Amino acid sequence: MALETHSPSLQILVRRPEECSLWTGPPFPNGQPNVKLDKVNCLNAKFSDDGSLFMVVKSNSVVSIYDCKSANEIRSFQVPNLVAASLSPRGTYLQTFQKPAPQEKNVTLWKIETGDSIYQLTQKSMTRVNWPAIQFSSDEATACRLATNELQFFDTGDFSKGFVYRLRVPGVASAELSSSPASHVAAFVPESKGVPASVQIYACGNASQSQPVARRSFFRCSTTQLKWNHGSTGLLAVAQSDVDKTNQSYYGESKLYYITTDGKYEGLVPLRKEGPVHEAQWSHSGLEFAVVYGFMPAKATLFDKNCNPILELGTGPYNTIRWNPKGKFLCLAGFGNLPGDMVFWDYVEKKQLASTKAEWSVTSEWSPDGCYFMTATTAPRLQVDNGIKIFHYNGSLYFKKMFDKLYQADWKPESPSKFGDITELIKSLDSIKLEDKKPSGQGPKPAQASAKVSSANPTAQKPAAYRPPHAKTAAVIKAELLGESSAETLSKNALKNKKKREKQKEKKAAADASS
Repeated sequence: MALETHSPSLQILVRRPEECSLWTGPPFPNGQPNVKLDKVNCLNAKFSDDGSLFMVVKSNSVVSIYDCKSANEIRSFQVPNLVAASLSPRGTYLQTFQKPAPQEKNVTLWKIETGDSIYQLTQKSMTRVNWPAIQFSSDEATACRLATNELQFFDTGDFSKGFVYRLRVPGVASAELSSSPASHVAAFVPESKGVPASVQIYACGNASQSQPVARRSFFRCSTTQLKWNHGSTGLLAVAQSDVDKTNQSYYGESKLYYITTDGKYEGLVPLRKEGPVHEAQWSHSGLEFAVVYGFMPAKATLFDKNCNPILELGTGPYNTIRWNPKGKFLCLAGFGNLPGDMVFWDYVEKKQLASTKAEWSVTSEWSPDGCYFMTATTAPRLQVDNGIKIFHYNGSLYFKKMFDKLYQADWKPESPSKFGDITELIKSLDSIKLEDKKPSGQGPKPAQASAKVSSANPTAQKPAAYRPPHAKTAAVIKAELLGESSAETLSKNALKNKKKREKQKEKKAAADASS
C-alpha cells in the first residue's frame, strides 16, 4: 500500500451559543463547508497546540476530549464547580481549575490517556497571568509554575515528585517559558519602592542557577507582554504603564524592549514614531519581527533578529499584524476600534499585493497551509453582524457566512511543514480559482470580492483619521450598532443639513423679493 503524500485537510472549529461544530476545508465543495462534527453541547472549546485533540467544556461540568482525526470522543472528565480547563501542547494532559473551597486543592492535572489525576495544587484566584497554572514547553519536556517569589520546575516524567527544583526570583509577577526549545524562562518583576521594574532571563534545567543570563530594567511599567521567538534566542517585552506621564495618551504608555539570551542586545527597539506599541509579533521562523506602533495613523516596520529595520510597511489605521506560517506573506490590519482595513504583503518580494476591508473583526489568523486568512466577528465583543470571512492569500474574499450569534472560529493547528512549498500551494490554488471561473450550469459563483480588492501595487489611499471610541458621536455609535456604516449616517445628516440650508436660502430670497 502506497504511503499518503497529500497535505492534511484544513479544519475550523466554530462555536455558537451552547454548541460547537467542526468544519472541513477550505477549499469548500459547492461553496459550503462539510461538517465533520455538528452541534456538540458546548460552553467552551479549544484545540491542543499540535492539533491532535480538542477539548469541549459542556454545561454539566463535564470536559470531553475529542480526537481531531476521527472526531470521536475519547475521554470525558466530570469536574464539579469547574471554572476553567486547558490542554497541554501535545494533548497529553488536561488541567482544570475548580471554584476554591476550604481545605481542598482546586487545580488538577489529569493524564488524558488513563483519565487519572496525577497532580493537584491550591490556587486562590485565576487570572490571565497565572492560568494555566502549570506552563508546558511545546514538546512538553519542561513544565514550570509561578509561585510567590519563585518559579517551580517539575519532572514531566513523574509529577508525583512535585516540583524538583525552584528558581528564586523575589517579587516575580509573571513568567514566560520559551517553547521551542524550552531552554530559557523570562520573569517580570514590577516596580517596587523606588526599585525599577525588570525582565530577567534564566537558563532552564540548572537547579543551582541564581543569576540571570540577561536582564533589562525600566521605570514606568505596571505590566508586560513577553514574546519568545522560535529558537529561543530573543525575547520581545512590551512594557505597559497605566498612566502616560507625558499626557499624550488616555490609554497609558508602552515601550518595546528586545533582549537576547546571549546578552548581545538589551534595549529599546528603535521605533521611528512616538506613541503606543499596538502589536509586536515574531515571524514563524523566529528570524524577524514586526511592530505596529505610534499615534494614528500608525506605522509598521519589520526588523531582523539583530533589531535592524529591514522593511517599512507604511502608515495607516492599523493595530494588528499577522505573519503567514509558511513565510512570504503577511497581513497588516486595523481591527477593534478601527475601520477594518487590511493590506496583504509579499514581504519576500517587498511588495504590496492588495488592500481590502473586514469591518468589525474581533479575531484573525492565517490557515496553517498559509493560503487563507480568516477573520471573525464574535460575541460578546460585538453582539451584531457576527460572522466569518475567509480571504485568499492575496486579499480576495473566498467565503462569508453570517450568524445570529458567534463566539469563536479557530483553525485546527497543524505544523506548516506538513504542507508543501507556499509557491507551489498558491499555484495550485490559483489553478482551482481559474477552473471555478469557467461557466457552468450549477455550482456557486466564484469569489466575488476580488472586484472590491484593489490590484497589485494599488494607489495608496489617504488613511482615515483615527477617532478613539469616546470621541465618537452618539449618532455614529448608534449607526454602528444597527449595522450601518458611520459614513452612511453622516451622509444622511449632511443631506438633512443641506436641505435645511436650501430652505433658509429660499425664505431669504422670498423675503428680499417682497421687499
